[in-house]
Amino acid sequence: MPDAPFTFLVDDDLKRAFAEVAAARDRSGPQMLRDFMRDVVDQSRADHDDWFRTEVDRGIQAADTAGAAALSQADVEARWRSRRADLLKPDGD
Repeated sequence: MPDAPFTFLVDDDLKRAFAEVAAARDRSGPQMLRDFMRDVVDQSRADHDDWFRTEVDRGIQAADTAGAAALSQADVEARWRSRRADLLKPDGD
């Protein structure tokens, strides 16, 4: 994937301190920023995956609960047709 510039302003003291930390880790500032950006994206994906799995588990548990409503495919389709029709109505109807 080609590199793209990412430019932003930062306080001089923060930039200097960051450069010192980067040098102490034998990394450049841009390398550390790329690493940080990757970590943030990876963590966001992991957080979303955890949330999604939790929601799926809740849905499965709710469906497995005694007395949970069981709907036929025809019932589900009818409910969604009705809901779609309601959503497509002009305001005020």
